[in-house]
Amino acid sequence: MLTSPRRCAPLHRIAFALCAALAPALGAQGHITTPKEAFGANFGDDYFLANYTQISAYWRTLARESSRITLQEIGKTAEGRAHLMAIVTSPENHKRLAHYRSISARLAHAEGLTDEQARQLAREGKAIVWIDGGLHATETVGTQSLGQMVYDMVSRNDKETRRILNDVIILFVHANPDGNEL
Repeated sequence: MLTSPRRCAPLHRIAFALCAALAPALGAQGHITTPKEAFGANFGDDYFLANYTQISAYWRTLARESSRITLQEIGKTAEGRAHLMAIVTSPENHKRLAHYRSISARLAHAEGLTDEQARQLAREGKAIVWIDGGLHATETVGTQSLGQMVYDMVSRNDKETRRILNDVIILFVHANPDGNEL
């Protein structure tokens, strides 16, 4: 016996509501725009190189779609472009970025810290990793791989990616936005 779609509709609404309620607990995210959707090509595709304007616009899209990424302007380039840093980590770590920044600063300027205090701060803090690409304008792989890595870290939901996001705060920076535009 076939069930009419009208009779199934309430069940679909209940299932949808249940999934929506459980998604945050399971670490699921909504739709994350792929490079192919954003550019019509993937990073690394033949005859396609994303420039800084495209990459920074894409990062802004990802920041609207994912709680794993925030953008910070770290200055202006020589040609006046906003120089962005993509901060990628777990949503829980994003809520405590100021705390982790202060731990990192305290460890970096270790004056007056005992060995035990330094060990305690290191246990409480997070590893902070700076990844940049695109230093030399004619070397395009670093820029394109930087874009791909940001996408991977905000879109993947496998156990290893979630572990990295929980343990690490990653700072992604395009090293030469003006050169990439050329």
